[in-house]
Amino acid sequence: MPAHMTSPTRAALPRLAALAATVIAALLAVAVAGPVAAGVPASLPAQSATIALPAPGTCPVNARFAKHDFRAMWIATVVNVDWPSRPGLSVERQQAEMRAWLDLAVKDNFNAVVLQVRPSADAFWPSTYEPWSKWLTGHQGQDPGYDPLAFAVDEAHKRNIALHAWFNPYRVSMTGKLAKLAPSHPARLHPDWVVRKDGKLYYNPGIPEVREFVTNAIMDAVTRYDIDGVHFDDYFYPYPGSGKPFRDKAAYAANGAGFANRADWRRANIDALIKGLHDRINEVKPWVQFGVSPFAVWRNKSTDASGSQTRAGIETYDDLYADTRLWLREGWIDYVVPQVYWTRGFKIADYDTIVRWWAGEVDAAAAAGHAVGLYIGEATYRAGTTINHDWHQRNELNSHLTFTAGIPEVQGNIYFSATHVRADRRGTTTKLVKRWYSHPALLPVVGDPTGAPPLPPANLREDNGSLTWAGSDPSAVTYAIYRVAATSPGGCDLADARNLVATIRGTGDSMQWTDTEPSADATYVVTSVDRNGHESAGALANVA
Repeated sequence: MPAHMTSPTRAALPRLAALAATVIAALLAVAVAGPVAAGVPASLPAQSATIALPAPGTCPVNARFAKHDFRAMWIATVVNVDWPSRPGLSVERQQAEMRAWLDLAVKDNFNAVVLQVRPSADAFWPSTYEPWSKWLTGHQGQDPGYDPLAFAVDEAHKRNIALHAWFNPYRVSMTGKLAKLAPSHPARLHPDWVVRKDGKLYYNPGIPEVREFVTNAIMDAVTRYDIDGVHFDDYFYPYPGSGKPFRDKAAYAANGAGFANRADWRRANIDALIKGLHDRINEVKPWVQFGVSPFAVWRNKSTDASGSQTRAGIETYDDLYADTRLWLREGWIDYVVPQVYWTRGFKIADYDTIVRWWAGEVDAAAAAGHAVGLYIGEATYRAGTTINHDWHQRNELNSHLTFTAGIPEVQGNIYFSATHVRADRRGTTTKLVKRWYSHPALLPVVGDPTGAPPLPPANLREDNGSLTWAGSDPSAVTYAIYRVAATSPGGCDLADARNLVATIRGTGDSMQWTDTEPSADATYVVTSVDRNGHESAGALANVA
């Protein structure tokens, strides 16, 4: 959504107004020479002194302390993989479990979660299009007694955790029986939309009405909730599975005019969903990021010279009809999370080889004028297991980040799934966090990295580690707090996260934070961060 993120009509005017107010306040503060001057209140606080952030490349940085880094875990709800732990729990128990997942994210210095809210053409919110999910109560269509999505967004933001809502576009049911769906389910009202394959039900992506319905169902959540992202996984057309065909011959006959073959038509159907949803999100909330987590191999080099040097049995382009590379190059998605669920050195699909390929594709998208974030999907569910020798090693996940630290295009990682992050088999999560996530991190910059930052906080005061300040820019949603062991901090002290001790969500014009480990020798610096990850200059605390 970069084209919308720098729109002067939506972002610049509020910021200019805030800037004018801040300048006036600063001039008044300078004019006050004594306790009273020309009707100005004696209590008017002085504006905070500031230090500029360093320009990229001007300060030494440590890859272990990346300041902008997307760190998340998937929280899957289908068949109760992660949450709720089982259907039919009380409201209090479900909410306690969600809080526990978010507290785990905070403990591990994650800054985002990806929560599945539409697992199988049903909803974890009171949707105006689809029934309540059966994974909440055990009965599809039954009200759970609260709004799970609203609750999750609120609790995540209290902890300054971004919440990306995860939608499965076409899966209707994990069983093949239409009659088991709620009577009001759209699939029962439109059985002609549905295809059975390998014991499951799917909406047919080749029917235009299906595409419109799926988009509307997702937009219902986008427009009503303060979610930070819309997320798809790798399920578009279903995996080949048993090898039985996906029966869409009639839809192809009705809607496939102008296509040379059914494969091209199928890819065009998925392309239309991706582009259409991207455009709809941009129309109403251009700051909401749209990301996709595909199966990691677009095409093998043996199939296509521009593919990766892999020998995977599944190719996203050919088997799932998802041309993920096209979506990057057209700027239809804001980030991509290839599921690189293999080890380094794995001969069929080497982790390093695949990551380098995606980094090259992100570069190609940038050359075409589209800034697309690259985060790597990690198979935490395999870490520490005996699936093979490499995965049994405690160092495998840690080694992945050692490698990606040298790939500047990689801006973060997402771990599948929350249950396995918590399981910490053989200490794999502990080792990863200790090495790479010892400090908090800001979310990556979205879109134009040169976009105008918000204004720094005003009137920052500190007393024995207790900080207060005033928000001076309505675009600021997060504040970053640095504790610098120097009386005169410089820009290089803010170059990476070594001095970053906390990030908190903006809650209004008056903010406060208390250091649990205050130091008499420390100087505190606070910056403002907008929804797109742009960070202000640092405000220096005035000692009370």
